[in-house]
Amino acid sequence: MAPLDLLAQIPSGVSANAAAFASALLDPDKATPVQVSGPNGKVANKRYNVYRNNVTVSLIEALAATFPATQQITGEDFFRAMARFHVRETPPTSPLLFEYGHDFPGFIERYEYARPLPWLADVARIERAWLDAYHAADVSPLAPQDFASVLPEQLGTIVLVPHPATHIVFSPYPVVTIFAANRSANSVGPIDATGPECALVTRPALDVTVRTLPPGGFTFLDHLTKGETFGAAVAAAIAASPEFDLSANIIGMLQAGVFAAIH
Repeated sequence: MAPLDLLAQIPSGVSANAAAFASALLDPDKATPVQVSGPNGKVANKRYNVYRNNVTVSLIEALAATFPATQQITGEDFFRAMARFHVRETPPTSPLLFEYGHDFPGFIERYEYARPLPWLADVARIERAWLDAYHAADVSPLAPQDFASVLPEQLGTIVLVPHPATHIVFSPYPVVTIFAANRSANSVGPIDATGPECALVTRPALDVTVRTLPPGGFTFLDHLTKGETFGAAVAAAIAASPEFDLSANIIGMLQAGVFAAIH
């Protein structure tokens, strides 16, 4: 059994020996379990430490693969040190590596040494949303003609069903610009962006897309994706932003494939 499989199965109950073996894998301060022994019957400290190091390195590599922009911003050494603390604090709960790291943005927000970069956690949230959108169920997005077929007198009462790949990340910082600038391996120059940005992450076809929502767009889509009526979402968006453009937001949500059906 792979080490990550073993770690993930502890909560559901495994044998006492397996639990003892796995419990110290992410804590270097814990002694080697007495159940781990070599051919001579002595506790196999060196073998266990190699195994323990492999588990930690595997999880750090998984985080680096999920959060490449975050790593580019901080630098590899800083990222790996931060990731190591997160790994020790938050063991995996699934043997699927791509599912690991949902708690990492929240950890970054609490991480003392990341405080000079207050927008870093939100960049990580966009990256986590990107991966979740990539692995989301394949569902056809709502077709523009289906939306257009709704009668005007019924429009205010409809409820839209979000596409499984849809995620929205709001930040008081220009995180979409920062995310886009750091997503490639190329060096990043000065970023000319200020103020809040809201990321809309979708996968209308094969590729995941990240867009910046227009004024009022976050409030509009946030209400819709939470199951509120179209009329209530429009009213909330207008109240939140006088610049809210209903037509532009409708076109944008249909192009992005934000919704899958009309309920």
